[in-house]
Amino acid sequence: MDVLIVGSLAYDSLETPFGAREDELGGSASYGGFSAAFHNRRLKGKGVGLVGVIGEDFKSEHLGWYHSAGLNVDGIESTAGQTFRWKGSYHGDMSEAVTHETHLNVFENFQPKVPPTHTSPKVLMCANLHPALQSSVLSQAKARRISILDSMNLWIDIALDELLDVIKSVDLVVLNDAEVRMLASDDNLVTAAKAVLKLKNGGMLVVKRGEHGVLALHPDGLISIPAFPTSNLTDPTGCGDSFAGALSQILAQGSGEVSRKELAESLVHATVTASFTIENFGTERLRDLTIEEYENRLSEFRIISNTS
Repeated sequence: MDVLIVGSLAYDSLETPFGAREDELGGSASYGGFSAAFHNRRLKGKGVGLVGVIGEDFKSEHLGWYHSAGLNVDGIESTAGQTFRWKGSYHGDMSEAVTHETHLNVFENFQPKVPPTHTSPKVLMCANLHPALQSSVLSQAKARRISILDSMNLWIDIALDELLDVIKSVDLVVLNDAEVRMLASDDNLVTAAKAVLKLKNGGMLVVKRGEHGVLALHPDGLISIPAFPTSNLTDPTGCGDSFAGALSQILAQGSGEVSRKELAESLVHATVTASFTIENFGTERLRDLTIEEYENRLSEFRIISNTS
């Protein structure tokens, strides 16, 4: 298996200036999974697996979507109760969601269980979860190449010590710019990123900057890549998760230490993939994405960003 993604499987109800959706399939593992699965098909990889929990209300149609994408769902646990639900809205430039309701449901007592067949993926992606659960995942599965962790401001607020412990256990951490500044207590993004990397005891840090692109710190130097300039912004939900999923699958294609050049190349693909996610509600754009349209946008982005 190339990539194992552990995270949330959810139903989202959301409203943006371009419409509204009820019970849209979401969750960090869904977005990351569909993104990684696309690149697995494109690159003829060795598979992507999901670990998560769903309730008895989870639609068989949506399990079918995972199967159709080629995702291994042996690690998805179905239990009595309702699936995790989130309700929110986006306004203005849609840079940040306003949360109206969160119902953890079966996710509240979720204890990740990595199947025996999934314990040695090439890349292990711990999507946004409580740091204690991420630590549990890292104790059950060992990445053959690289381990990656995503997080959020909530865990900085309520589980800081656990978060600081777990980020030291992975090779690469993915955060957004606000989270990096918050974690370092520093408004200057570059010095804040360096401070976070010091807290991590080295390794690699990827900082998502939304419409401003991405900044990454590698032992051999900084990387800065712009965002793809799209005007078709419909729903930003899951954009960061699809970014991480693409990053994971691209890095699974290599071997040995991740070079600065390889990390930069993986960030190009992650950026282009995320630019598709925002063009429709939920995971729809990722699921409908064709290799031809992806390659066309990738070529366009390389010209725009001078990253060929």
